[in-house]
Amino acid sequence: MRKVLFLSCCLGLSLAAWAQKQMQLTSPDGRIKATVEIGEKLTYQVSLDGKEVLAPSPLSMTLGSGEVWGDNAKLSKSSRESANTTIPSPFYKRSEVVDNYNQLTLSFKKQWKVQFRAYNDGVAYRFVNERKQPFTVQKEEVAYKFTSDVNTMIAYSNRGKDGDFDSQYMNSFENTYETKKLSEQNKGRLMILPVLATTGNGTRVCISEVNLENYPGMFMTNKEGTNELTGIMARYPKKSEQGGHNMLQFIVTEREDYIAKIDGPRNFPWRLAVITNSDAELANTDITYRLADPSRVKDISWIKPGKVAWEWWNDWNLEGVDFPTGVNDATYKFYIDFASKHGIEYVILDEGWAVNKKADMMQIVPEIHMKELVDYAKSKGVGIILWAGYHAFNRDMENICKYYSEMGVKGFKVDFMDRDDQEMVEFNNRAAATCAKYKMMLDLHGMYKPSGMNRTYPNVINFEGVHGLENMKWSPNTVDQMQYDAMIPFIRQVAGPMDYTQGAMHNATKKNYYPCNSEPMSQGTRCHQLALYVVLESPINMLCDAPTNYMREPESLDYIASIPTVWDESIVLDGKVGEYIVTARRHGDTWYIGGITNWTERDLTIDLTPLKIAGKKAVLFKDGVNASRKASDYKKESISLNGKFQIHLAPGGGFTMRVDK
Repeated sequence: MRKVLFLSCCLGLSLAAWAQKQMQLTSPDGRIKATVEIGEKLTYQVSLDGKEVLAPSPLSMTLGSGEVWGDNAKLSKSSRESANTTIPSPFYKRSEVVDNYNQLTLSFKKQWKVQFRAYNDGVAYRFVNERKQPFTVQKEEVAYKFTSDVNTMIAYSNRGKDGDFDSQYMNSFENTYETKKLSEQNKGRLMILPVLATTGNGTRVCISEVNLENYPGMFMTNKEGTNELTGIMARYPKKSEQGGHNMLQFIVTEREDYIAKIDGPRNFPWRLAVITNSDAELANTDITYRLADPSRVKDISWIKPGKVAWEWWNDWNLEGVDFPTGVNDATYKFYIDFASKHGIEYVILDEGWAVNKKADMMQIVPEIHMKELVDYAKSKGVGIILWAGYHAFNRDMENICKYYSEMGVKGFKVDFMDRDDQEMVEFNNRAAATCAKYKMMLDLHGMYKPSGMNRTYPNVINFEGVHGLENMKWSPNTVDQMQYDAMIPFIRQVAGPMDYTQGAMHNATKKNYYPCNSEPMSQGTRCHQLALYVVLESPINMLCDAPTNYMREPESLDYIASIPTVWDESIVLDGKVGEYIVTARRHGDTWYIGGITNWTERDLTIDLTPLKIAGKKAVLFKDGVNASRKASDYKKESISLNGKFQIHLAPGGGFTMRVDK
């Protein structure tokens, strides 16, 4: 009897110990469930509606000392919390964001933690360091294990040699997507985040990271014979030399054997998987904004999003003027007058105003009198934004921000970082903080994908990291920008806003498009370009074409000039990744609706019921009857709305409408 009792007690203790090593976390609606297991490896598994989405996937962090957080970890305690609050989001696609999640925090005996968070549309986790003494991180193990060979949409690093990852870390983070089974994707190239995978039952899994601060950004890879996406990060720069574009970059020539230096207690980036069966929900998610750190800028009254008259894409080309166009006072005064007349808030001075190859923003070319231009713009109610190369800005950041802020410049467009190792990530955050100190906005061009910085530093108003319209100056007609446009709202835009720079007035069919640097054109129709001002998120939004081109197209210009760049409400009404999307956004009492398609023409029936606009009138721009032959053909008309709206989209087409109160 005693023996049986003893065995029963031992069995009970064994089961209790096992139970303590496996914990579950569910989303507030109960549909997503994460199962965390603590054993030889720390793993987590995720299901949606009872169906496995991610098989048990390991997570760990290896320190320079050889210690591994996650292997044979000793749990000291666990805690749970829930939240259901709203976050003010003043420069975003909606004025406030609902933050509703359940969280599990696991504390381990050697002063480190892991936090798991479950939302109704995804799961995220992060490591937390509590140690005060410095150390290095040798590597971080990040894995997303699928149960089968999933379909994937992946953009690769566009530099370096296949198989040589060190040569690929420096890249522009601009590439179109390869749509293939994971097993068929290129094993020798780095995959740029976000990455989108689709399981056999149609569940979308979008992988990204949030709160990237003083830590390297992550790429993904896939090893031969596995159904697994694995994280990989650039090692810390050991040696670098000035070079690259116009001597404005630093090229890493040698790297350390670790990825990051850690100075003390800190949170590491969130590892994020958006999980949903709905393409519209994927495009509508706020999960990056929710996970980001709250604003560190107390006074945001000076931050003014808006539109920008931009000269670089159109190559400073103006018609019918009596002065030579280019980087000179007369050209920029013309742009300022144009912006002022049409209610465009800013003019940018892109590359060329500072002396070339000097990496010195205090050396201005003799054709530009900066103070005079800034004062002239101010007198016209227009702000000036200055382009800056990375090294020129970094080498004298404090002085540059102070000097140009006192002059009246409103912000900087910083370009050609082209890396996301710890050194470059630290630069971006330092640039954001320094600009905020001097009440200056920041557009991070030449940049990796955003990771929530627009919440933490709301003066960081836009990010590139997108194969935007600038690529149409040189991309051959084999590049399918129309399919890409129908992908990015579901993939890249999940990470945050983007400096896409739409607005082309010279529009081309698939057959007629060709690259042209001095007089560029867009692929797709005029209405596709107009609709992108609604479909894409850009709090600082460029008018990429020449003022004189817009002046010949007053209907298109008036519509673009009137459209807001931040919103009170946004709803994705319909869409399918890579095919089409229809988005509605409200600013005050006015709704704007925009839809685009890939090169497939289609007829859409859109349910407008969620917008409660039945019976109202709208101004509609739609593809003209001959838009499939001449892409600039469109028709503007006034219509009355009911619960359903039917529209035909030409190949590469689009539509947009403004619904007045």
